[in-house]
Amino acid sequence: MKLNEGQYSLDILGDDFQQITLALEDDYEGKVVATIIRKKSLVKSSKAALYIHGFNDYFFQSEMANHFNSEGFNFYALDLRKYGRSFLSHQKLNNVRSLEEYDEEINKALQLIHLEENNKVVLLGHSTGGLIVTNYAGRHLNSSLFHCVICNSPFYEFNLNSFERKIGIPILAFLGKYMPDKKISSGLSKFYGYSLHKDMFGEWSYNLNWKPHEIPKVGLSFIRAIYNGHKNIQNHLKLNVPLLVMHSDRTIYEKKWTEDFMQGDAVLNVQHIEYYAKMIKDDVTTHAINNGMHDLFLSKIPVRKLAYKTLFDWLKTKID
Repeated sequence: MKLNEGQYSLDILGDDFQQITLALEDDYEGKVVATIIRKKSLVKSSKAALYIHGFNDYFFQSEMANHFNSEGFNFYALDLRKYGRSFLSHQKLNNVRSLEEYDEEINKALQLIHLEENNKVVLLGHSTGGLIVTNYAGRHLNSSLFHCVICNSPFYEFNLNSFERKIGIPILAFLGKYMPDKKISSGLSKFYGYSLHKDMFGEWSYNLNWKPHEIPKVGLSFIRAIYNGHKNIQNHLKLNVPLLVMHSDRTIYEKKWTEDFMQGDAVLNVQHIEYYAKMIKDDVTTHAINNGMHDLFLSKIPVRKLAYKTLFDWLKTKID
C-alpha cells in the first residue's frame, strides 16, 4: 500500500482535517470507494484512533477528533462504502450484504495508519460501527495493527420484543439471502435526528442528505448482515485485546417529541448492550453513562464530558 502526504486533500470539515479516497474492489453494485478522514495531533505521536460511524451516519464529529488530538492521539475516521463522503450515485445508501465487506477498507485504513508511524492504535466504533469493529477484532486475533477496541452504544441486538427478535428477524435474515434488495422499514424514529440537529432541538450541524431524519428503508440483506454479526457476538465471541463498551443508563421509547430524547438512548435497548457485552470473552469493561444519548459523544455537554473522561481514563490503563 503506497500512499503519501500529497494524496491527501482538504476535508469538508476544514480546520486541519484532511481526507483521502480508497479505491476498493468492485462489488454487486459496481464501483466502490471508502474515505479516510485525518486530523493529526499537534505534538508528535505514535498513538492513533480509527473511528467507524454507525448506520444512517458518517463522520462529522470534529469535537471527537479534537479531544483525541488533545490527548496526544492522531485521529482517523472512515466513511465506509456507501455512506457519507463515500456514497456514489449508482449505489443504494447504506447497502451491505455482509459486515465482512467492510474488512477491506478497515484493513487499508489500519495499514495506512501503521505506515504513518503509529504503533498504538485504538479501534473505536459507534452503534453499527461498534458491531462492525467488535466482529472485526474477533476475526483478526493477534493483529499488530490495533491494540484495543472502544464501543459507543454498540448495536449488539435489535431493539424489538422477544417474538420479533427470536422469530421475525431470523425469518427476514433467511429471506435476505434470496431477496437481498427487498426493502422494509428500518423501524427507527425521526425524533433521534431531531434531538441532534441544530435546526431542530440539537446542537450539531451535519449533512441531512447523508444522515436524514427520516431513515430510508433497508434491504433484507442489511437485516441478514446485522443478524449474522449479532450471532457472532452472542455466541461468546473471543477477543484478545481489551474492550470498553459504553452506553446510556436508560432507553427511550417515546412515540412523540419529548425532552427525554435528549437524555437517553432512543435507538437501542441499553440492557441488551450490557448483557451481550458481558458474553464476549476476554478483558471486557462496561460502563453506563447517566443521561447519555445513543451517541454518547453527541449528548449534552456535561454528559459527553463524562463520557470522554471515562474513555480516556480507561485508555490510560490499556495504552502506554
